[in-house]
Amino acid sequence: MNVKKGSKVPDRIGRLPNPVATRAITPRVLQGFEPLSFAQFKEKTEWPVDDSPRWDSGPVMDLFAEAKRRFAQSAATASDAWLAPRLHYTLRLTRAEASDTELWNFLALCVAPDFVQWRWGKGQSGREVGQAARYSGRWDLQCFSRLWWAAELFRDGKNYGPAELACGNQDILNTVMRQEMIQHRPAAQALLRLQSRGLVRTGRDVNAAASVANAAGVTLVYEAMAPDELQDAEALREWILAAGDDPAVQYDTLPQGPKDGSVPHHAAETLTTWFEKLFADAPVRGKQLVDEEGNADNRDD
Repeated sequence: MNVKKGSKVPDRIGRLPNPVATRAITPRVLQGFEPLSFAQFKEKTEWPVDDSPRWDSGPVMDLFAEAKRRFAQSAATASDAWLAPRLHYTLRLTRAEASDTELWNFLALCVAPDFVQWRWGKGQSGREVGQAARYSGRWDLQCFSRLWWAAELFRDGKNYGPAELACGNQDILNTVMRQEMIQHRPAAQALLRLQSRGLVRTGRDVNAAASVANAAGVTLVYEAMAPDELQDAEALREWILAAGDDPAVQYDTLPQGPKDGSVPHHAAETLTTWFEKLFADAPVRGKQLVDEEGNADNRDD
């Protein structure tokens, strides 16, 4: 049984085929005039073959409800930094599973379309979602996928602190996350260290630092300068299988991710020093004006 009696939402997380999702996201849906409901997708849903608690929809629905409550009086963008690590902790996936767009389709269209509208709604009504990709789209654009992957790429082993920092900057989420350098863990941590130490401050700074760092090397160059260590695949597997047994996510403190290995400190420091030198000579559009006025260009969309 995947839907509780009398409930309008599924109690399990399934997969919604891309063609079904694409057809459902009509202009009226995007404009906020046509609500989405699980009932219209029930017969098209593919359900998980195992009964692991990690496929329960209740915990993620609770997270979305809490995010809306906590950030009801502030910009919806502020919810990203809070939600990303907790979504990653709660929705325990392998990278292969997280690459499946049909899972994210299901979350956005069947479980929490109201959250997508709350997070991305604009216009006079506040209901209009500008891009269909926020419901069903590329991994770095889709409402929930982008947060899960940000937490995965920027966490330092079990420590979600760097991921929280990354998700507090919309330029990192919107631009930097797509760059090849982020696939190298020490490079990702080095960029965040520039930010946390105040060496880059504005959105323009972040984009400029990431651009010059990305242009200066590819993964092989980073690996030669600052070798990473292999992550512990067995520790990750055990963490995924512990879904339902580990403590429930805490709303006021960061959870702990999988103990699959931290980023080597010396490697991250080596790249931090190198990136700082590159950034010192990087052209930053409007840098002088921003520095004089102290304004941060922290764009949302």
